[in-house]
Formats: sequence, structure tokens, C-alpha cells
Amino acid sequence: MRAHSLIPAPIADLPWRMLLLVMFITGFGLLVLYSAAGGHLMPWALPQGARFGVFLVMAIAISRIRPERMKAFAFPMYAVVLFLLVLVEALGFVGKGAQRWLSLGFMNLQPSELMKPVIILAIARFYDLLPPGEIRRWNAIWPAALMLGVPWALILVQPDLGTATMLLAGGLTLMFLAGLPLRLFVGGAAILAVAGPVAFSFLHEYQQKRVLIFMDPESDPLGAGYHISQSKIAIGSGGIFGKGFLNGTQSHLDYLPEGHTDFIFATMAEEWGLLGGCLLIAAYALVIRWGIGVALEAKDRFSRLTAAGLITTVFLYVMINLMMVMGMAPVVGIPLPLVSYGGSAMLTVMLCLGGLMSIDRASRSDGRRR
Repeated sequence: MRAHSLIPAPIADLPWRMLLLVMFITGFGLLVLYSAAGGHLMPWALPQGARFGVFLVMAIAISRIRPERMKAFAFPMYAVVLFLLVLVEALGFVGKGAQRWLSLGFMNLQPSELMKPVIILAIARFYDLLPPGEIRRWNAIWPAALMLGVPWALILVQPDLGTATMLLAGGLTLMFLAGLPLRLFVGGAAILAVAGPVAFSFLHEYQQKRVLIFMDPESDPLGAGYHISQSKIAIGSGGIFGKGFLNGTQSHLDYLPEGHTDFIFATMAEEWGLLGGCLLIAAYALVIRWGIGVALEAKDRFSRLTAAGLITTVFLYVMINLMMVMGMAPVVGIPLPLVSYGGSAMLTVMLCLGGLMSIDRASRSDGRRR
């Protein structure tokens, strides 16, 4: 009897190479959180580890759901989350100057995070229903644009520029992959470039400062540019091999703000150096490569678009955070998935991975039946 025959089918069917990479990324993050707390499991590493365990079980449970079920509930889920976003405007509580959360008593729910995977399902479902001959007509544009624009506007006024940017980027990417003409996106980019100065005037003052500091972080090194200046110092001081585990100075001496959340990559790079940074980025790249493979091997249009959109969401998390901490993008508050402390981004990423595992499982089972 072969050893793998003793393993239950629901466990044996899981993409273990991808899951081991995800566990490695999270485990590496727990080490960084442990160090950022001065060598203590509390207040970050232990809750983060427990949270990951719960979300991993949730992702595995989602992987048992057939894509047909996700397709059937795409629009209802979109309606529910959109209603929650409206509730945030009416009943949400304010934290750190933003109104983004609903208090459920036992936890604080951030509906904007749930909208990231749900908008992917809704737009994929719309283009799955659209006849192929309609893809280059106006009917292929305005419904998807409306589905994307309403939650984008609700999130932008919370205000949450980072999440709104991710939602817009993910939705537009999916519309492009669905087959909309390239000229629409080129024209839209040109209009955005012209309207940029006007849009800038509507941003909140702190958001305008983030953009200006991105252009010239040294103009206010002790004020609005402090975060990015200290992040660069931490990353650069790590060198190739880093200062060693528990030996960071920028984070331990509190020079680096948000060293356990948005700027955790800088905390890691100081202690683990370029080598640690490259190792972490390589692990992310392999997970993203797996997700692209799932999209390419999907058997129907809805599954292909959904898989492509979900892995794009994960990619945007990684790309925007790394560009932010290296001074290549404005600071917009996007955490590093599975590494930064906090449950909202981890929940979103694990929902995406659960959906991808569902599509991957369906593709492989359909292939075996053939």
C-alpha cells in the first residue's frame, strides 16, 4: 500500500507546494514580529500566528467549494458587501482619522477588504454572462465600470486611498483581461494624466502630503517624510547579510514608525539584509507564478477571469508595499501580505488563495475525468 493512499483525499488534493511557501512567508513574518517586539511573542507574533491558523483552515474549506457555487453567489455577495460599505458611512466608527470599520462586538470588520475579492467575482461573472460578440461594445463597459466605481467612491471617501487604489487596479486589470480594447485604457490613462492636478486638489491634506513627499522625501525629513527616510535607512543599513536576528536598531529604538505593519519589510531587511529580502520576494514570486498557472489551466471563462483577478490582488499587495517602503511609490498604507501584523489583509489574501485552490482543484478533477 502506498503511503499517499493513507492520506484522506481532501488533504492529498491540496497544492502543498504553494501552501508550504505560504507557511514559509508567514513563519518568516512571525520571526520579524517576534524581533520587532524585542524578543517577545506578545503583542504581535502570537496573535498573528493564531490568526493565520484560523484563516488557513478557512482557505482549505473554501477550496472544497466548486467554482459553480462561487459563480452563483457572485452578485449576491457583491450586493451584501456593498451594503456593508454603505453602513460604514452611516454607522462605522472612526479610528486614526478614518471611518473604515464596523464594530461587531467580538471583532472590527473592514468591508473594504472583503470587496477586493468580491469585486473580482462580480466582474468575472458579468463577463462570463456577456456574449463574446458584445465585448467591444458599450454594453461591455458601463455595467462593469459602475460595479467598480460605486465601491471605489465609497472607499475613497472613508478615506482609504490605498485600498481604493488596489480595488481600481484589480478591477481594471480584470476588464482588460476580459478582452476590452487596449485603446480604452490608453485613453483613460491620458484623461487621468490631464485631470491629475484637479483630482489632486480633492485629496485630503495628509494624502496630498504623501504624494508631495514621494516626489521629494528630503523636503521634510522630520515631518511628513520621516517614515520613508527611516525606511530607506533601515533597508540600506542591513547590507547584504543584515545585522542579525534581534539586532536591528531602527525598529528596536523606535526610529522606524509602523515597523510591525506597513514598514515591516524595512524591519526585516535591517536584520536579514538583501539575502533575506530576496528570499522573501522569491517566495512571493513562486506563489504568484502558481496562481498564474491556475488561471491558464482553468477550463471555463469565469474560472479563468476569477483566478487571474485573485492572483492580481495578491500581486498588487506585494508590489505596492515593496515600492512604498523603498520610496518608489507614495505611502498609502498597504501592508505586506502574510507578514505585516493585522488581520484584514491576511483575511483578503487567504480568501484569494482559497478561491484559487478551488479553481485549481476543479481543473484537475475535470482533467482526470476526461
